[in-house]
Amino acid sequence: MTKTNAGHFFEDYRIGQTFRHGPLRTVGEGERALYQALYPTRFAVNVSDPVAQSVGLPRAPLDDMIVFHKVFGATVPDISLNAVANLGYADLRWLRPVYPGDSLGAVTEIIGLKENSNGKTGIVWVRTTGMNAAGEDVLTFVRWVMVRKRDAAGPAPDPVVPDLPSHVAATDLAVPAGLDFTGYAESGVRAPHRLGDYKVGEIIDHVDGVTLSEAEHMMATRLWQNTAKVHFDITARPQAQRLIYGGHIISMARALSFNGLEGAEFMAAINGGAHANPAFAGDTVRAWSEVLETASTPAPGVGAIRLRLVATKGSEAGVLKGEDGKYHPDVLLDLDYWALMPV
Repeated sequence: MTKTNAGHFFEDYRIGQTFRHGPLRTVGEGERALYQALYPTRFAVNVSDPVAQSVGLPRAPLDDMIVFHKVFGATVPDISLNAVANLGYADLRWLRPVYPGDSLGAVTEIIGLKENSNGKTGIVWVRTTGMNAAGEDVLTFVRWVMVRKRDAAGPAPDPVVPDLPSHVAATDLAVPAGLDFTGYAESGVRAPHRLGDYKVGEIIDHVDGVTLSEAEHMMATRLWQNTAKVHFDITARPQAQRLIYGGHIISMARALSFNGLEGAEFMAAINGGAHANPAFAGDTVRAWSEVLETASTPAPGVGAIRLRLVATKGSEAGVLKGEDGKYHPDVLLDLDYWALMPV
């Protein structure tokens, strides 16, 4: 009897199938320190207890992307161990802050299946919910992933493509309990711009770049327990190139966006996202943002800004797609998300 896990293949999934991923993983200050070592993040509320307390929180919460990585990584053995690539996200919402010492678990439901025309792979849509040890939901998201078939000649399930929302409404954003940005100016943060300084259609070039390395990428995938073969095993990819984990690109681009969006302290939701082209060690990641929408929230002094965050490996700010409607080959990530910032 086989005792090891070879991962699931496309034909193993069924609509409505549920996976409870385990075990609960405790996250602490170590994850915060390693996250800051991997990505040049400087958003003040996540790195400073005094700043967090000045805006109504008990202490500095962990970066929102740490929560995403931890929950995402927990799903990999059941969902994407045999993936060719993670393709996109929708309806991702952070529901409450996570603090050092919290423990996180996850549950995933299969909500869509469609075999690709080549017969060798298929697309699997899933909804994952992350929760803390108290059973409170902290994160929910839909993602879709291309997964290998075990047998290309095997039968495929009837196609089911889920109907997903185009974006998360501003009224559905979860604002951390107690968050109050009315005293943000006195918190000592270097963040000169407020919500009213940003205009819809504005393009912000974040200027800085970071060259990807094998060492940092492998540290990240191990830290987040993302054991998908394409990230670890050079024999699983053409030209013996390990594929850089897409979440690594999201975190890098988000960190780079600090230069120009210093006050966008919290990621509140991801409306949609696409890993437009693969990234490999040696690529230099740069980022730009487009302002899509602004909105108010019920919390004092707290506004919401909807942004398109684009990570590239060379194209100029504002360059996204060609005349054929396809992504420019230098575009790595196209992410539509909401952030919370002072008004």
